[in-house]
Amino acid sequence: MKVNCKNRIFGLDIMRAIAILLVVASHSVWIFPHTKNIFTDLMSVAGLIGVEIFFVLSGFLIGRLIYKLFTASNYSAKHMVYFWVRRWFRTLPNYYLILVFNIFLALYLGTKLPESLWQYFFFIQNFSWEMPLFFGESWSLPIEEFAYIIGPLLLYMTLFLKLRISRPKLFLMITVLIIFMFFLTKTYYYFNHPQTTMMFWNVNLKAVTIYRIDAIYYGVLAAYIAINKTVFWTRYKYLFFSIGLLVFVALNFVVPAKQIFIEAYPFFWNVLYLPINSLAITLTLPVLSQIKSAPKVLVVPVTLISLISYSMYLIHYAVVMQLMKHFFPTEGLSSLSLIIYLISYVTITIGASYLLYRVFERPMTNLREHEKIKNHFK
Repeated sequence: MKVNCKNRIFGLDIMRAIAILLVVASHSVWIFPHTKNIFTDLMSVAGLIGVEIFFVLSGFLIGRLIYKLFTASNYSAKHMVYFWVRRWFRTLPNYYLILVFNIFLALYLGTKLPESLWQYFFFIQNFSWEMPLFFGESWSLPIEEFAYIIGPLLLYMTLFLKLRISRPKLFLMITVLIIFMFFLTKTYYYFNHPQTTMMFWNVNLKAVTIYRIDAIYYGVLAAYIAINKTVFWTRYKYLFFSIGLLVFVALNFVVPAKQIFIEAYPFFWNVLYLPINSLAITLTLPVLSQIKSAPKVLVVPVTLISLISYSMYLIHYAVVMQLMKHFFPTEGLSSLSLIIYLISYVTITIGASYLLYRVFERPMTNLREHEKIKNHFK
């Protein structure tokens, strides 16, 4: 497998690789359905942490692109649409391919398709309600897609107001406004669901679009600071990293260990936990975004996993795990056999993801560089 590591920021590849490996690890617990210990408990929350890292990292990357477009003197609706087209070439082809594959797979396995199947084609399957179990890992995609739309659209609308405010400041104001808006939606949720459980929280708050878009805009805010406050971003990067790491560990390890659960602390879990988690991850960006390289023995595997992470996210569970469990059930297998099963699952997931990336994802993404598309938006 030849991996092109040029023009990449290794620290951000580390984030992406860790995120997808955490997600895959969380679903690997399904191979050991009757095992219950501290390790499986940690793995069960690994998926949540992985997706939160994806959200912040995505916001940081798109934030830099949006900022560059918006602060240019000729920013117009055409530039806004061009940003969307580029993002859609990156995300939509893979998503729709795997969505259709999941539909045919469900029909083959005799699984009932949800009545709301049509919503998946418009990314509204979990807009303000719990989504069906079908293609469950797709819950994060609508949050990403709506985040891509809301920010550029609001920024474009500010131009009609003829405000005497510089565009960098407008960018900051809109970013903070979006974060505040979706902090309020979680507050609204809390007052309407004062008594709840972690299972209910998991599918009715954590995975619902109207409560989660701010997770991406913490990354956008970081992009603004990195561009406009470079000295500040660089000088205190290790301090920020240390604080972020401490808060992250406290939230995801100390809080559960101290049995601070949602039944007794609903405001903390419904309103504060997710934003603080996003902030903690955001604080690691000054360090990670400045790690440009590493020894080749580390760079190649990390970059590979980073490159295929989107394909891995889409197929690791609903496709690979589901097919393996269907044709090779794990019930009755010995401990050694289960370990071999796990190794096979990870190997097949990485191999199939790499194939999907090379054959479909990368060619479709590269279409956005076609001269006709570029010339149309000049």
